[in-house]
Formats: sequence, C-alpha cells, structure tokens
Amino acid sequence: MVFDTSEHPSMKMKSVTCDETGMTGPQWNDSIRPDQRVSYLEALPGCETPAVSEKKRRVTYRSFVQAAAIVGFSSLFIPQAATANPNIVDNRFNSVKSVQEKSDYGLRNGSFIVVPVPFTNPIVGAGLAIGGGYLFQLDPEAETSFIGLGGMASDNNSSAYGVAINLSFGSGSSFNFALAEADLLYDLFVGPVEVPINQDGVLLNSGFDYGLTDTISVGAAVRYLDTTISLQTAGASIPADLIPDLGLELLSLGGKFEWDIRDDSDYPTGGARLNVAANFGTSLSGPSRDYLYASANFDAYHSLSETTVVAGRLSTCGASSNAPFFDKCSIGFSDGFRGFSPTQFYNTRLLSAQAEIRQRLGKRFGVVAFGGFGWTGPSFGSLTDNGLRAAGGLGVRYRVSQKFPIDFSVDMSMNNDSEDFLYIYVGQRF
Repeated sequence: MVFDTSEHPSMKMKSVTCDETGMTGPQWNDSIRPDQRVSYLEALPGCETPAVSEKKRRVTYRSFVQAAAIVGFSSLFIPQAATANPNIVDNRFNSVKSVQEKSDYGLRNGSFIVVPVPFTNPIVGAGLAIGGGYLFQLDPEAETSFIGLGGMASDNNSSAYGVAINLSFGSGSSFNFALAEADLLYDLFVGPVEVPINQDGVLLNSGFDYGLTDTISVGAAVRYLDTTISLQTAGASIPADLIPDLGLELLSLGGKFEWDIRDDSDYPTGGARLNVAANFGTSLSGPSRDYLYASANFDAYHSLSETTVVAGRLSTCGASSNAPFFDKCSIGFSDGFRGFSPTQFYNTRLLSAQAEIRQRLGKRFGVVAFGGFGWTGPSFGSLTDNGLRAAGGLGVRYRVSQKFPIDFSVDMSMNNDSEDFLYIYVGQRF
C-alpha cells in the first residue's frame, strides 16, 4: 500500500509504503523536521513505527494491571486495597500483549485473562485476590478496555468481591463502572483508642473522563455506598465519635482535574503531574447529612543520571467536620504515605510531603530510599498542634518485564513512633 501527499496531505511526506511487514521508504518533504516525524506516522492508516507499537503495547500492559487491581481486590475505603498490587511475571502477559498486536478492533476481538493478585498492607494484612477479565480495544486510537470480576481474602478474614467495567474511546474519553461487596476487619483509631471494627457494605463507583488536550483531562464521578459498622468484640462499648458512622447510605457526586506532563506513566524520569478531586456527599436515609471533601496531589520527577531519579509528592486535603471517617483526610489514604496506618491519623485537614530516590542496578533490579512528613488537624492553622508525623525507609525493585518499566516493589518503613510497616505492590508509590 502506497500513500502519497495528494491522498494524505497531513502526513507532509512524499510517499511511504505499508504492508504486512510494516513500514518502508518514507520520503519526507523538506519542510518537516526529524523530531516531528513520529507524530505524523502515528496517524497514518496501516503504518506503525516501532515507537508507536511499543507505546500501544505499554498501554495494554498498564490497562491489564489496572483491570486486575480493580476486579481482583474490590474494597470499600482502604487505599491499599483500592490500588491492589498484582505480582506478575513476563509469561503472564503474552496473551495480553497479543490483544493490542491484532489488526482487528471491537468487542469481539479481545482476550480473556485470569491472574492472581497477592498483596500486603497495614489494614487487612496479607492475602490473595483472583481477578478475571476480558480485554479489548474499541477503536485503533483508544486505550485498552476491560470487563472483569474478582474476589479477595486476607489472613485477618477480610473478604470482598466485585465487577468492574472500563471503556476507553478513541476520542480520548473513557467510562468506568465498579460494583463491589466487602466484609472487612481492621483497627480504627478513635482518638488514642484502637478499636477493632467490622465494616461491610455495598459500593458502586462510576465516572466519565474526557481529555481536553494531550496533557489536561477532566472528569465526573458518582459513588453510592451502603455500609454498616460494628465492633469485633461483643459487649464492648462504642466510642461516641463513631456512633454517627455506624450505619450509612450515602451518595457522592464529584469532579476531577488532571494535568500530566510526565515522560512516562509507569516509570517517570522527568516531568510532573497534578491531580485535583472534589466531592459532595449526602445521606440517602437516616439523619440528614451533607458534606464536602477534596484532595490534591502534585508529583514531580527529575533525573540525576541515566540510572538515578528523584521523585517528590506534595499533598493536601480538606473535608467537612461532619464527613464520615473514611471520607476525611488521612495520612496514608489521601497521599499514599508509607509509614502509618491510614486509619490512625485522619482529620478534616492534611498537608504532607514525600521524596524518594530511585536507583537502577542493571536491567532487572533497583533500590529506593524514601522519606516524608505530614500533619493532620481540624484546620490548616492548627495542623502542627497534634505533632509531626514522619517516616522513612528502604525498598527493593524487581522489573517484572524487560519490555515495560513496571516493577514489583517491596518497601520497609519506620515512623517516628518506632513502628515499622511492610508494603508489597507493583509499580511506584507515586
């Protein structure tokens, strides 16, 4: 197949030949610079440069990780659960990568995937999730879509199961839907008291995202939650601060904004990203209850050398005083902070900062050193009244694929209360 300028004037090339072996013979007009050529070739029907093919395969790989996380570890409020971390090696992705390499698109031209998702976090402990999904591409310009379901169980008898749908369209927009039921056991700190609680319920999340430009996107989301909380110990007294949150049926409406100029979404070595989300929650039954909660995270990345990257995150959060404890600002939940239980330090305001040095040790292994500090309180003016929360630690990285910069991560952290925590997940913390 030969394309010329008259057929495709936007290509700004004299001619290029495409067949089943790929692309050969591009003859460029003198007006087009070398650094502009890849972007023009991306739009050429039937042709893909190696860089374009690699980009599409990486999108499929990342979408599969996200799909396995959502359907394999459906949970209600726990941040580590919401970003469950699959431990996957190269041969698990052969069928996934083949989806994107097919020339056919549409719902019928996908692949079925089943994957185990081991996890460890400070809330529900260690466990395993099983996720299964169907991955497909609706349009040549769209990212990978999926439909999946899964369940999880942990060593403290927590469990959850759910179904998730994520549809990506060629226009840069996407739609997501998730429905989960969970029965969770964990310790909630109510003031200085550690209260073992049992929380069960049904969660529905849905949203729509739209890309305004290559670097800016906006979205809207809705959440329905019907949850009940009880004490694990029979006959124990319920703290007064917890009574308003024992049985809730809530509806939340929200909006979000993202600005992303990172050079890579899996392992950034330069650039920055800003995420801002704001939500309005209201009760659907029981006493009237309206509240607001919002958060923002700013991430920045800088390369010191070919193998060394410095990453940083600044986070802030605000919530109404009558927001349920799981919608308040929490160190570990709102900011992904390592070193504290997300159910320990939560309030209506939060401010935190984190930094991490990432060092590659060859093609497979890497190490990181990280640290951070933060505050929570009833107002920004009184954040420091409750003391500084600081933590740091070391981690090991193992690259699960030679084609994609995605790492299996094991981190050990210690905080300024001499408590240590272990984290196991896939990818970078931020």
